[in-house]
Amino acid sequence: MTHSFQHSALAGACLAAISFSQASAFAQAVTTGVPTEIVITGNPLGREQTTVPVSAMGRNDLLERGQSTLGETLNGLPGVSSTYFGPNASRPIIRGLDGDRIRVLNNSASSLDASALSYDHAVPLDVLSTDRIEVLRGPAALLYGGSAVGGVVNVIDNRIPREAMSGVLGKAQVQAGTGNDERSVAGLVEAGNERWALHVDGFDRRTGDVRVPVSLACDKTDETRFAKRICNSASESRGGAIGASTFWANGYLGASVNSYQSDYGTVAEDKVTIGMKTTRYALEGQLRQLPGWFESVKARLGHTDYQHTEFEGADAGTVFANKGQDLRIEARHRPLSGWQGVLGVQAESSRFSAVGIEAFAPFSRSRSQALFVHEELPTTWGQLTAGARWESVRVESLGNPELNRFDEGIGAKKFTPFSLAAGAVFKLSPTWSLTGNTAMTQRAPKDYELFANGPHLATNAWEIGHKDLGLEKSNSLDAGVQWKSGPDSLNVTAFASQFANYIGLMNTLDVEDGLPVQRYQGVKARFTGLEASGRQRLWQNTSTLDLDWRADTVRATNESTGKPLPRIAPMRLGATLVYGQGPWSAKLGADWHAAQKRVPEGSVATGAYTLVNASVSYRQKLDTTVLNWFARLDNLTDQLAYGASSILTSTAFGKSPLPGRGFKLGVQASF
Repeated sequence: MTHSFQHSALAGACLAAISFSQASAFAQAVTTGVPTEIVITGNPLGREQTTVPVSAMGRNDLLERGQSTLGETLNGLPGVSSTYFGPNASRPIIRGLDGDRIRVLNNSASSLDASALSYDHAVPLDVLSTDRIEVLRGPAALLYGGSAVGGVVNVIDNRIPREAMSGVLGKAQVQAGTGNDERSVAGLVEAGNERWALHVDGFDRRTGDVRVPVSLACDKTDETRFAKRICNSASESRGGAIGASTFWANGYLGASVNSYQSDYGTVAEDKVTIGMKTTRYALEGQLRQLPGWFESVKARLGHTDYQHTEFEGADAGTVFANKGQDLRIEARHRPLSGWQGVLGVQAESSRFSAVGIEAFAPFSRSRSQALFVHEELPTTWGQLTAGARWESVRVESLGNPELNRFDEGIGAKKFTPFSLAAGAVFKLSPTWSLTGNTAMTQRAPKDYELFANGPHLATNAWEIGHKDLGLEKSNSLDAGVQWKSGPDSLNVTAFASQFANYIGLMNTLDVEDGLPVQRYQGVKARFTGLEASGRQRLWQNTSTLDLDWRADTVRATNESTGKPLPRIAPMRLGATLVYGQGPWSAKLGADWHAAQKRVPEGSVATGAYTLVNASVSYRQKLDTTVLNWFARLDNLTDQLAYGASSILTSTAFGKSPLPGRGFKLGVQASF
């Protein structure tokens, strides 16, 4: 008892030292696959019910469907598309919203980088080191801020062990692909007992130029060449982490350090490559079974050092850097008049710099503090949820000592966003339920939206910010119906978001230094759409045959001009036959993308296309080791296709189509 008390006292001191730190707020959800591995980012109370639409990809899904970028890995989930700036840089788009409206998290903590700043900036996360990914669709500002108005993507790993383990376990993965000449290896080892745990992992991924169905020009050398490959799309990525935790009767305390480095070509410029590296330090802990009003407290502190260098040949050009800290604490209170919930505080700070002739944003400093509350009321007919979040945001331009085009003396811009949300689940029967959510969200403009002024070659434009931008404000509503009976399921959700001040990068008739000028402006905008998915058991005997289907559509309009907004995915319909017998599993699926002709002036319409994919997997047990063999064939018909939501479609149409036929083979060993 004395030993446990000493650990508790130590943990209390550490938690006090990291006040306002980031927590991992998860809840268990029953999902296809292994239910105990699936947790819901949007529900911090651990309930199986959730009012918000959620998708999750577990270890098996990531093994079979994982791509080299986060955006392409998630592309095709209901309501999720991709920015696709070639095979090395791709961020998720949710319900037509991208950039800083999508909150990318790592273990529920902020992923500080510069991926929202530019489409050619990769997210410094790799699925080879990931346990699962959760996607929360729709406004999630209550827990994660105004930047989550489109949704949340939470990339989860076990680099800080959160549960005690016994003995040694691990996994190793090897895979190779023909479509991009991929060669990848990854592995992790964990060891521990009831008092402590240690985690070590690492990965290495190398790819060549991506094969496509059409011959493209390449000016990487002095002589122009043509080949059925995307020029300058090769990459090398590597990373690793070490973490450790100590456990006691009512909590744990852990720390980790991880690094990620990627060198890749930027497909918009044949002779430009990017060197990206990031290092992150994290400290996390939890105290449970506390006396008084709060029954548990969970906290996290993180520090990130990110750098992105653009090279022209061997010469370093523009260097982007971002250093920052994120701190968060969540406290779960005991039931109060039937209501259960969490109260939290959060603080983030970052310092951004861009050095070089192509720096289109100035040095800047951003700071924010937030208070939030999330409450749930279980009822006999379902569940009610409600919450609020208040933020204080300060964004300051620091100019640039090497460039005089950035305004000096602007001073700091201050904002106080406030958000509210409510939702409900109505159980109509043991198999049917209705869900509804409404939210009023506000987002503070980012530094580049306020202060940008320079050439951005990734978008082939001269971008100019607007220092007088106000809060981005929106009202959102979604309603859904869910049905589940045994292996069969159905989910349909309709949504609408109305923006009173949507901050977008708008085309103008001006030209600066030979580039068309684009300005950040606030306009009225409306997003509406529908998402649907389901599973139907077609056959069950010694084997099973299921039909998985999915569909989504979104319509986005600039109501200030009556014109459509750019880079919106068209209607998509897809279906997959899933066959299983013992250790064997096989899938054959097709996804149809409609033509996207509803585009603003200056954008390029895209034609319809269908992508066919197939995969097979085999689970082999060898004493204490389990081998998961898998093979996947992407774009089986070698279809030529261009993504409507890709910036390359507008700025370099014909240069970077979606990848052609590719075959991947791999095995993962677990022990």
